[in-house]
Amino acid sequence: MAPEDLYAADAGTLYDAAYERLRGPSGDVAFYRALARTHGGPVLELGCGSGRVLLPIARDGVPCVGLDASEAMLDALRAKSPPPNLRLVQGSMQDLDMGPQRFPFIFSAFRAFQHLLTVGDQLACLERVRRHLAPGGLFAFDVFAPRFERVALAEEPETEDVRFPLDADEVVRYARVRRDRATQTQEVVFRYERRHQGVAVGSTEARVFMRYFFRYELEHLLGRAGFSRLEFLGGFDGRPYDYVSGEIIVLARAESWFET
Repeated sequence: MAPEDLYAADAGTLYDAAYERLRGPSGDVAFYRALARTHGGPVLELGCGSGRVLLPIARDGVPCVGLDASEAMLDALRAKSPPPNLRLVQGSMQDLDMGPQRFPFIFSAFRAFQHLLTVGDQLACLERVRRHLAPGGLFAFDVFAPRFERVALAEEPETEDVRFPLDADEVVRYARVRRDRATQTQEVVFRYERRHQGVAVGSTEARVFMRYFFRYELEHLLGRAGFSRLEFLGGFDGRPYDYVSGEIIVLARAESWFET
């Protein structure tokens, strides 16, 4: 599947409406926004999508660059009238190349890193992030903490996970999962069913592929890529990694810095 197809189902509208409810309460926007204020710009987000996290940072006046593989998602961000200090770039994280530009803060919010399915792509991304960090810079990202009782299942049948209003209708989103436990990857199919006055009037699907990570796998990957100062959190409130919160939030710095 091409990266631009990940959220092909009415990318901006459905994505924003679903994750305003599902992700908004996590506090991730405030978390990354605070880090951006602390470290200053320019800020780079990998997998910026429709700008749910990056746009508030740019509206704070911090110079920003947003990279995403999906032109549809970037178009959804452009439709929100972003400020002129936000530059958008279409491209993949593993091929990141901003020339000589360096960033004091690079981040990848809401599990975008998990769309890198192979170790080769993961290391390529991390090595390019390190090359683009300014001296003393910070790389932050989050992934979900896999629950053993769930990843042990090869498949999960379709179940409802969120519903939200859209125009005069209601949208109910369903999700089904298929896993390859040998590669620690999973295919998730989201089906958005539109209902008018309680009657289904249509549906559309979006399909994503993700790699899930355990905490020490991430430490090993980051170490191979040259990051040696690592902190793992279990929530956007700053709690230490605890598994039960369902989040792995990584703060990574490199001891040394080198030119490309």
